[in-house]
Amino acid sequence: MSEIKLEKSWLEQLRPEFDKPYMQSLKSFLTAEKKAGKVIYPKGDEIFNAFNSTAFDKVRLVILGQDPYHGPGQAHGLSFSVRPGVPIPPSLRNIYQELHQEFGFQPPRHGYLAEWAAQGVLLLNSVLTVERARAASHQGRGWEEFTDAAIAALNEKRENIVFLLWGSYAQKKGRFIDRRKHLVLQSPHPSPLSAHRGFLGNGHFKKANDFFVKTNQPPIDWQLERPDEPSSV
Repeated sequence: MSEIKLEKSWLEQLRPEFDKPYMQSLKSFLTAEKKAGKVIYPKGDEIFNAFNSTAFDKVRLVILGQDPYHGPGQAHGLSFSVRPGVPIPPSLRNIYQELHQEFGFQPPRHGYLAEWAAQGVLLLNSVLTVERARAASHQGRGWEEFTDAAIAALNEKRENIVFLLWGSYAQKKGRFIDRRKHLVLQSPHPSPLSAHRGFLGNGHFKKANDFFVKTNQPPIDWQLERPDEPSSV
């Protein structure tokens, strides 16, 4: 991971983490896995893409995922997002469906969420790497501690951030967020296994934008592609 550069404002917050034993152990683990011929997603220069796409002082909303997609060509460092040309995953289709219900959102032809990141949406997975075709294979290796430190920094040093915690895993990870300083919205996960148990109809995107207006922040423009415009990605 030494070749990966972290965005300056995030590095200021997280620099001490890189010297801790868990991070050294994680680095050794990833190096050994690559030497053993394992295919790791996302590629090295995209592991910290969520941080590099949304600076610390620009974060206004956090969507917390679990670990990266483990299929070829899917993961690129932003939770729930895939690059243009990659089929839209089922959970993201349900996110689009909820946005359509709330705003009349027109689902784009792609699953690329970089425009959200540019508006201050931190698309953060709890675990930042995974082995090909082995879901959750890098859980418990240290990434959780690193991303806990990121969430803790946002919680302590920022105000009026919206945290969308979908599913029990994300809710446990966000247990220490100060509800007096931030808006925390919880529901089941958008996975097809649970979306109909309370994700669909949760109103989270509208509630988030209402909160931004209330706190004198611009709302998020969730629309990724205008139906009367050619795709920009």
